[in-house]
Amino acid sequence: MNHLDKLEAQSVYILREAYREFKNICMLWSIGKDSTVLLWLARKAFFGHVPIPLVHIDTHYKIPEMIHYRDELARQWRLTMIYGENKEALDGGRTFPDGKTDRISCCQALKTEALKNTLSGEWSRYILDLETGQYRPDGNREKYTGVIVGVRADEEGSRSKERYFSPRDQENDWDVGDQPPEFWNQFKTDFAPGTHIRIHPLLDWTELNVWEYIQREKIPVTSLYFDQGEGKRYRSLGCYPCTLPVESPARNVEEIIEELRSGKFANIAERSGRAQDKDDGGGLETLRRGGYM
Repeated sequence: MNHLDKLEAQSVYILREAYREFKNICMLWSIGKDSTVLLWLARKAFFGHVPIPLVHIDTHYKIPEMIHYRDELARQWRLTMIYGENKEALDGGRTFPDGKTDRISCCQALKTEALKNTLSGEWSRYILDLETGQYRPDGNREKYTGVIVGVRADEEGSRSKERYFSPRDQENDWDVGDQPPEFWNQFKTDFAPGTHIRIHPLLDWTELNVWEYIQREKIPVTSLYFDQGEGKRYRSLGCYPCTLPVESPARNVEEIIEELRSGKFANIAERSGRAQDKDDGGGLETLRRGGYM
């Protein structure tokens, strides 16, 4: 087995363990490359079928191409596609683009609060009708007790402190200092009742590994990652008011891999174009302790 084979096998093992051990779990799909690789791995783990609902937290400030890509792939792969939102904050204009709050507070409202209340079932969920392509209210409001997430340890500082199976309290709050040890593929999966679990099958993958795997498996990703002739592309995707493209002429997966191997971005953080990271002191730990993805 080569390195990608080993990463794939480990991730498939984690996905199957999560599905076996935890009831009523979901998988977060941010529409980016990492969570799309995670989705691809889930299809491999369960023989072409994804038995876990996909959840997207829609801030309504995502780049439009992202939403189009999400719904097209969901229909093509016949996914159980659900989205949640913070309708109160959006209707009240309690957002950074509306000029009524800062970036961090906007993320807390549109992402963290929306995520918590979508997972708990306290706020409305919307499910994609695969036949019509339209979303309708989801009648299932049962709480999701665990979430599979495409977090990588190398992506930014706070994520390097994660575990494959990471416990949170009932409010989704993360106690960084109280994480179970994980040695020699021995993972703790028996947690106290009421514990919320985050599962991270991509934890040991790197940005280069992800693109190499996308190339090998021919995984479809959004065109936003590629230069469309302006010498710029997105390296990390998020809300358009807070996400900037990087200078790069890479037009395809092969050219992105060459950039990563040559060291063009060796000293530039992958999320350097994400403004909210800078507002959080250069990382995401403040947000993530409170339940952020």
